[in-house]
Amino acid sequence: MKKYRALKQNIFEFESYKLIPIRFEDRLQIMKWRNEQMFHLRQAEVLTEEKQNQYFENVIANLFNEAKPKQLLFSFLKNDVLIGYGGLVHINWIDKNAEISFLIDTEFLNDIQIHCFFFEKYITLIEKVGFDILEFNKLHAEVYDLRKFHSDKIEELGYIKEGILRNQILFNGIFIDSLLFGKLISEYNQI
Repeated sequence: MKKYRALKQNIFEFESYKLIPIRFEDRLQIMKWRNEQMFHLRQAEVLTEEKQNQYFENVIANLFNEAKPKQLLFSFLKNDVLIGYGGLVHINWIDKNAEISFLIDTEFLNDIQIHCFFFEKYITLIEKVGFDILEFNKLHAEVYDLRKFHSDKIEELGYIKEGILRNQILFNGIFIDSLLFGKLISEYNQI
């Protein structure tokens, strides 16, 4: 398993869930999920195996050796089986904040309760990375206003709605809002 130089701890566990530095072996499964869920991602075109391999070899591989990478990506496991991935992206090391990224196996999208359950476990783990290890001041998320249950869940987990980017995303010929949420380390420490 590769380790991030930027982190003094690389494995994060909670109950039967685990975040580990993103694995090369997970790249094709992640590509499949990304292609199936483009509707809520910042992804303009279908990924190919060649493009995914190049991304992992030329971008992801370099992240492990950087002192302050722009992103820290993890494979998300349940009982050591890959069920999703995500991490901290658009990291601002000066201002000590990062955006949370999360993608779950497409199989779990149709069951809102399961999706929200896994999302809650993931947030518990990614907050350990951002707040406990990196001691960032803030973690934030941008959620497209397509799935109310997702924005409701992130608020339930203590993230404050900080703004709305009106008509930000064109989805199936209709403009939709992008919702911005954030949590401060002081709010995290109150729990």
